[in-house]
Amino acid sequence: MKEEEKETMRNIFKGLKERIEPLTKSPKIQALQKRVIDIRKDAIDNNEELIAISQESFKENDIDCFIAHDDEEARGILLDLINEEIIASNLNEDEIYIAKSKSNTLREIDASQFLEKNGMKIIETDLGDRILQLKKVDNAPVHPTGPASHLNVHDITKIVNESMNLDLPEVPREIMEAVRANVLSLLDKSVIGISGSNSIAAEDGAFLTVHNEGNISLVQNKKLHIVVAGIDKLVPSLEDSVSIAKLETAFAIGKPLPSYINIVAGPSKTADIEKKLLKNMYGAEKVAVILLDNGRSEAIKECLWCIGCGNCVVNCPVYNVMGNEFGYHSYLGGRGVAMSKYLKDNETSVDSGLYMCTLCGMCTENCPVLTPTYEIIEDLRNSTQKDGLSKNQHKKIRDNIKDKGSPY
Repeated sequence: MKEEEKETMRNIFKGLKERIEPLTKSPKIQALQKRVIDIRKDAIDNNEELIAISQESFKENDIDCFIAHDDEEARGILLDLINEEIIASNLNEDEIYIAKSKSNTLREIDASQFLEKNGMKIIETDLGDRILQLKKVDNAPVHPTGPASHLNVHDITKIVNESMNLDLPEVPREIMEAVRANVLSLLDKSVIGISGSNSIAAEDGAFLTVHNEGNISLVQNKKLHIVVAGIDKLVPSLEDSVSIAKLETAFAIGKPLPSYINIVAGPSKTADIEKKLLKNMYGAEKVAVILLDNGRSEAIKECLWCIGCGNCVVNCPVYNVMGNEFGYHSYLGGRGVAMSKYLKDNETSVDSGLYMCTLCGMCTENCPVLTPTYEIIEDLRNSTQKDGLSKNQHKKIRDNIKDKGSPY
């Protein structure tokens, strides 16, 4: 990230904090917070049972459910489902457009890059993600719900004008309308949508997504809708999922509710003619869910409590200085560093910024579920040192103390 991008990010984060802090200190949100902490702890403690329950529930709801043990298997299942739809819909293989909504899990498995290598065209429907897609280079997100929070209106105008051959002024509404028109024109060419999920209700066989733009509704209404979500997203009931969605929104954008909470529990259907069930009305004709493990079953439970609000990075002093260099892939800041060990290995956690963390605890203090990220990082440092992966500067200080009785 450029220094001016970090400065833009810090200014936006400052405004976010001013909105978030008053709401999260309200008695109503604090009561909700206590409930969600219990929900998340219980769900992770009983994750294997919830996976089994969800598989049966999805089957009852006519949703195809797959378990992917790693990112490679997830990409393979994703490609197989898409190829089946290409054949079933007799699509021109040279013109395959995939409608995509914002998803950290899809980023985790590099879904867009993988599908593009297989000749498909990805349509990012979230405005922030679409701007980053048009940016093409150095386009990693900086916040889970505001991926382009490091770009100011001048930067975004330049990106949109150059990529779409336009001459727009630096006016946010005109930029939004131009990108929206472009995305909608491409969506007309797509019959396949892929998304993530904020939470999955195992007993109900339903998944829940949160958004403000209305774009996820467009993605979910494609003929084939594929959801990719980590097994850590599972909770027992739909009521639990809604509670998580409300708390995530409060800590992500400082609002009590998002514009949309979408719940999907099966393909489109109707029973308005003599109460006879007919499938394929307006929405998806087929829904498939890929539940991704990818190291989660080996992770310590505290790593999996996260509900994805991003408030930890907003308040992290290291992240505010380093930007998305501190973190791993789409998992930003200290939580991303902690998860990287399980998604990849100890060496990756070192490269992601394991030794950047100051252990100040601001992440935990501002986390809705009180994830002890700084304690996890401290434990990971002990683990990596045993593997001989500590920083060279630290090794030099250690050796000096051992040989000379002084770090110098």
